[in-house]
Amino acid sequence: MAHDQVLPKRGLFYRALKKYRFKLNDLAARCSKIPNDPVLDANQFIWTSSIAENWRLIRDEAMAIYQHVDAIPPLRRISPDHRRIASDDRWRSFFLVGYGNEIPQNQARAPRTTQLVRTIPGLNSAFFSILAPGAHIVRHRGVSKSFFTAHLGLSIPANRRDCRMEVARQTVSWAKGEWTIFDDTYEHEVWNDTDEPRIILLCQVERPLRAPGSWMARAFDFYIRRSPFVAEARRELGHWETAMREAEGKR
Repeated sequence: MAHDQVLPKRGLFYRALKKYRFKLNDLAARCSKIPNDPVLDANQFIWTSSIAENWRLIRDEAMAIYQHVDAIPPLRRISPDHRRIASDDRWRSFFLVGYGNEIPQNQARAPRTTQLVRTIPGLNSAFFSILAPGAHIVRHRGVSKSFFTAHLGLSIPANRRDCRMEVARQTVSWAKGEWTIFDDTYEHEVWNDTDEPRIILLCQVERPLRAPGSWMARAFDFYIRRSPFVAEARRELGHWETAMREAEGKR
């Protein structure tokens, strides 16, 4: 999830989640089948190697889409709750899957990537995440420990030291064809202090949990996929699909 205010402020479920979020995340931590470290070892997930082996195919599809960068929606435009952490349009996201909802028109532009991410067990979202030169995503944390976040490096600035993420005081940077996996309920912040864009494949994946943590996660997933937040995002993506088709038609 993006940050503390990711859900619309409405409904009994939301208010309960907001009130008891930390207790629920503590429950998920106790029930987790994987470590609760801020940064996770990609090798513990069986699906990471087969996707990383095809990173060049994924990169090529991403770069073809990037040719029409102005038609790729800034995340804050399709998800208004992101406006606090991304105040400008330098963070853009091209969704293939969003909160369990497939985006067929976007998937048609990246068919090989779509095929590959479908092999990820418990995939919740998958999109190309583009951080423009000079972009800064302020310190924030995800709302639910029932997911973890995986980044596959595709097009990374040459000066990796100045394109970085800090997760719970641990600094990481991206590399082409390599996964960076982390728990976004820890505070994290991102900078691209270079003159090149950073392009990754970002996947949000269900954390493997034992009961009763798994029951809580299923309830959360059921709610978020049917929430006004997701419905609004889907409507906004439709407007950007029109912009993409127009941009493609001009070439």
